Amino acid sequence: MNKNNFVGLVFAGALLSIGIAASGFFISQTIYKSKVGINIAEAKGLAERRVTSDRANWEIRFLVSGGADTNIANLYKRYEASQQTIVKALKKVGFADKEITLNAAKYRGENFRNDANIIVDKYFSLSGGIEIDTDKVALVGSAQTEISKLIAEGISLDSRPPSYKFTKLNEIKPEMLKEATRNARIAAMTFAENVGAKVGGIRSARQGGFNIVDAGAEYGDRNKIEKDVRVVTTVSFYIEN
Repeated sequence: MNKNNFVGLVFAGALLSIGIAASGFFISQTIYKSKVGINIAEAKGLAERRVTSDRANWEIRFLVSGGADTNIANLYKRYEASQQTIVKALKKVGFADKEITLNAAKYRGENFRNDANIIVDKYFSLSGGIEIDTDKVALVGSAQTEISKLIAEGISLDSRPPSYKFTKLNEIKPEMLKEATRNARIAAMTFAENVGAKVGGIRSARQGGFNIVDAGAEYGDRNKIEKDVRVVTTVSFYIEN
């Protein structure tokens, strides 16, 4: 066995047996190939960022209801009064008209009958929703507290959990890809040094998809203001013996 083949076998063994988990980079697959006299090592590099959501969407539902003696016109007046009270509270914490959408009212009427099929009671309700779409993400938390106080005023509320989004991925993509590629090179260099070889230029690179999840979570990307962004690149390097 000549010296080059021996170094190649040692390098291949090292790449398959040593793992790295530090400084934001790792190897999940590293291989050694010999083709037309060229040695190639493939490494994976990870880049991560903790980012803050820049958009929030939040829906508040409310309802007014009455029994058999309810006048529908008066019921609608109560509906409008509840709606305006909620809007006033939202503006108080800092939301603008353009960030607030009033959804259409939904009417429901129901008759209650006894065993003889005679109507013994009636139920009427109007329900509606108010949607907030805003870049004032920090205001949503204080608005939730303010809206909850309206329950004490007799307003029947159903405040849905806000949905938070990060929409500026394109602004951080280039630097994250550079970082992931650098980390792949660092990983390849660590292995190469163990067998007395050097890492040369890039032969090819493949970019994985960007993944956005709630901070500290394995999945889900709508519940937390803070998000984790990750990307993995797979890079093939020339190896010089």
